[in-house]
Amino acid sequence: MQPQIPLTRDIVFVGGGHAHALVLRMWGMKPLPGARLTVISPDPTAAYSGMLPGHVAGHYPREALQIDLVKLARHAGARLILGRATGIDLDARRVAVSGHPPVAYDLLSIDIGISSEMPALPGFGDHAVPAKPLDAFADRWQAFAEGAPKGARVAVIGAGVAGVELALAAAQRLGPDAQVTLVEAGAALSALGSGARRALLRHIARAGVTLVEDAAVAAVERDGLRLADGRLIASDFTLGAAATRPQGWLTGTGLALREGFVKVDEYLRSVSDPAIFAAGDIAHLTHAPRPKAGVFAVREAPVLLHNLTVAATGKGVQRPYRPQRDYLKLVSAGAGRAVADKWGLPLDGAWLWRWKDRIDRKFMAKFDPLPAMPRPALPDPVAQGVAEELGRGKPLCGGCGAKVGRADLSAALAELPPPRRADVIWGAGDDAAILRHGTGAQVLTTDHVRAFTEDPWLLARITAVHALGDVWSMGARPQAALIQVILPRMAPRLQTETLREIMAGAAEVFGAEGADVVGGHTSLGAELTVGYTVTGLCDRVPVTQAGARAGDVLVLTKPIGTGVILAAEMTKAAPGAVVAGALASMARPQGAAARALAPHAHAMTDVTGFGLAGHLLGMLEASGLAATLDLAAVPVLPGAEALSAAGHGSTLLPANRQSMARMFLTESPRADLLFDPQTAGGLLAAVPAAQASEVLAHLAELGEPAAVIGTLSEGAPFLTVEG
Repeated sequence: MQPQIPLTRDIVFVGGGHAHALVLRMWGMKPLPGARLTVISPDPTAAYSGMLPGHVAGHYPREALQIDLVKLARHAGARLILGRATGIDLDARRVAVSGHPPVAYDLLSIDIGISSEMPALPGFGDHAVPAKPLDAFADRWQAFAEGAPKGARVAVIGAGVAGVELALAAAQRLGPDAQVTLVEAGAALSALGSGARRALLRHIARAGVTLVEDAAVAAVERDGLRLADGRLIASDFTLGAAATRPQGWLTGTGLALREGFVKVDEYLRSVSDPAIFAAGDIAHLTHAPRPKAGVFAVREAPVLLHNLTVAATGKGVQRPYRPQRDYLKLVSAGAGRAVADKWGLPLDGAWLWRWKDRIDRKFMAKFDPLPAMPRPALPDPVAQGVAEELGRGKPLCGGCGAKVGRADLSAALAELPPPRRADVIWGAGDDAAILRHGTGAQVLTTDHVRAFTEDPWLLARITAVHALGDVWSMGARPQAALIQVILPRMAPRLQTETLREIMAGAAEVFGAEGADVVGGHTSLGAELTVGYTVTGLCDRVPVTQAGARAGDVLVLTKPIGTGVILAAEMTKAAPGAVVAGALASMARPQGAAARALAPHAHAMTDVTGFGLAGHLLGMLEASGLAATLDLAAVPVLPGAEALSAAGHGSTLLPANRQSMARMFLTESPRADLLFDPQTAGGLLAAVPAAQASEVLAHLAELGEPAAVIGTLSEGAPFLTVEG
């Protein structure tokens, strides 16, 4: 048996720029054994700048210019941390991340792009939209363009290439009645050759865009741009495309900078710290300064990958990056045309737009679909049933999707003798054991999950929420927790850093509930697993699954669909924004919701591995009732139903469905989600119908979305689904 290769080096990418995206793609095809790759990004996607003018003009939908970092990270085997970098501690070799513990590195690469913000211009922050960051601009533009009135007015600050492209695109999108104005402090398009400049000026005139040159902007006002000479350029949407600014937090890092940009040598290494690299717009090439353009980031990618590999292995020779002196500039001119500029030779025409379109689509095709990496073949021969147990190639899910099915678990638990102690109460339908003490009760539960995210801090938070579900659902106050962690084999320093992040995530969730993490157990194993043993205290009789009454309504506090989303993510089929939404839902604690529900609930449970239908069935069996669900009223996570319709599902889904085979259920992708195993799912409570409106209003005041999804009635345990 080949030994597991331990992790010994942390390589961290800050930002999801074009160079990093290409390196991730190449890394996935040939990863470096022993290196743990981490990507820090505030968003699950990164916009491709080359297609932005086409999106503004209406040629491309928003998703066409999005590089999905969640899928890229899965392809590369990298952990993705959704957070914004705010600093670097060069001595401790850690990256500060907003809302997340610092992330340690051995090697660091920065590719965070730039901004077009103009903070020194009065009113810019309140009344203008910078063209960069691209994602934020695209969101604002789409919202404006979809509701823009006839004759909408747009003002663009800066008549360089970017400003002209965006002005012409805006004019095309908004139609001939729009009033688009370009304002430039000097001469427009001064960076282009004279021929290309003349061609673009003709396009500006053809599109009816007003060009105002040699005009300084004094302020941005609610109704437009105030020029230094007092004139007002009326505007309903003001766009800033004149500035090229690095992110301000870099000035506090101690790195050598030039005008805020990271100074790198010919090997793309920081000139002040050889453990740090930079690429793309944020890098200043000290050996060959160049303007900010995506073509350089694309060509830096293989050099960056090679040099990071040399630095991580200590083998080989660093490769220099030699940028070309000139490059082909294809400038969108609106109306399905483009202008080319290289070596001062201009070209103009619709064929250039088609060429640019092919180039852009070819670049984006590198990321969707990503190259499929072959799975290791099974040895031959193998025992009968191995292929079937492996799900015919389907990877084993993480989270609650990796649990044993309800029927199998119930059969095993049936073999246990009843508690012998008078102070121990436990039944197969209870969420946790109840321990009598004094005049009250203590509840005891345990849970753990196989990793479904490579971010150990986020995994620890979600697992804590998941484990606390049993305590919350019984109306108990969390008291204490023991943590159990299995780490993959790694070097001692990586163990320490990983455990630091896990403990920080656990302490945040339990501390917010007034509970303490009081120790635990760690070991090394095949993969990351986190679990907790949790106790809680009850002043009143604990809420169990057995007290529901006919006439109660069913209240659910979280949308369902985490299982199908996580399963699809493992196969790189779930959109990054959908995955980010599911992770955010899972990480949302339910303590406030539980405290609002417990005084009213006749019965309550948390929805986890057996799915909404399975956990509801447990309540029906314990209470001796039947239920009717309104399928349309069941809240579903964005994207979950579409993934279900596409055939995705958790490895536990068939067992969950089989356990409900005797029930009458509607056949549809949405109905399949009733069997979807949930990780850190919501609370399901049986509440008197007369109190439902009051309870929902209270939950809404607490910021806890909830929905009434069905009713309980007399009858043998049976689930009917309508809608």
